[in-house]
Amino acid sequence: MCWSAQADLVVGGVVSGIGVLCLLRARRAGRPERLPLAALPLVLGAHQLIEAAVWLGTEGDLPAGPAGWARTAWAVIALPLLPVLVPVGVRCAARDRARRRLLLAFVLLGLLVAVPLAVAVATRPVTATAHGHTLGYAVGIPHPALLLTGYLVATVGSLLLSGDRLLRRLGLLTGAGAVLCALLWRLAFVSTWCALAALASLLLLHWTGRPTRDRTPGAR
Repeated sequence: MCWSAQADLVVGGVVSGIGVLCLLRARRAGRPERLPLAALPLVLGAHQLIEAAVWLGTEGDLPAGPAGWARTAWAVIALPLLPVLVPVGVRCAARDRARRRLLLAFVLLGLLVAVPLAVAVATRPVTATAHGHTLGYAVGIPHPALLLTGYLVATVGSLLLSGDRLLRRLGLLTGAGAVLCALLWRLAFVSTWCALAALASLLLLHWTGRPTRDRTPGAR
């Protein structure tokens, strides 16, 4: 797997376009409750486009000011935004009241994780270093192992317990991606996991326009 500014531009453009289609399909299907999660591919596509600018900064092809803004924007999406957006989107889309009560715990966990991550991004410099064909980011996050665990439980866990077949599949793919990235790209874990999550989120294109069938906790 090779990542570069050019690769991020291609992936980001494709995923962003599909994200727009996800929002249009959810709206046309009369499913406004799916809009928050339908926006995920657009957010992740924009994230990859921002990372293309980060690449240019590490290669000296972008002035220091814009490169710093790109790193900060990348970190805002990757760190405090995703652990809130994903469980909130999954909960909004849940049709069963008991399921929504269960998913509220993941929303609260995401918020608990997002607060210290947001403080770190706001108060500490974001750096990016190229490691071969990946980028490693550093923010100086306190208790990184604990926050990473909460981050993954809030995002992947909410998808796995969504009660929706396609969302569970997305959870499995992103969970497997997290394991793969941790094993292969430890120094660039967040960057590579976000890229794989962007590709996996293409499942949402089908989900946004699909009639709801999973109305009960045991539905398949």
